[in-house]
Amino acid sequence: FGNTCYCNSVLQALYFCRPFREKVLAYKVQPRKKESLLTCLSDLFNSIATQKKKVGVIPPKKFISRLRKENELFDNYMQQDAHEFLNYLLNTIADLLQEEKKQEKQNGRLQNGSIESEEGDKTDLTWVHEIFQGTLTNETRCLNCEAVR
Repeated sequence: FGNTCYCNSVLQALYFCRPFREKVLAYKVQPRKKESLLTCLSDLFNSIATQKKKVGVIPPKKFISRLRKENELFDNYMQQDAHEFLNYLLNTIADLLQEEKKQEKQNGRLQNGSIESEEGDKTDLTWVHEIFQGTLTNETRCLNCEAVR
């Protein structure tokens, strides 16, 4: 597939992030949506999870193909930056989930089949945000008195 080490390393790290893997695998169970990076990732994670062998290789052909269609930066055989790819992938998945949530609201229903109230509309955070979003803090601690600034 070209130089896809950046992609393989990120996919492996995300697969072994249990909360992320569980959400992606649960997405596979939902009614079929049009093909996206998330559906391709879900198919890939499902292939890994359902393998009978303990070791082996699963080529991410469909995922790489979809990635190259969606973003021209990755539409070549050059090595890319893994951190940049991780950010792109997580942002893309979050955007897809937010769009789906918006579509469900417009249709007047949520995933559990209930009608959403107006107060439930808080900046549309997704499970990607819940898993990976945080707050960066910085503190300076004195080595002598341990006072914090």
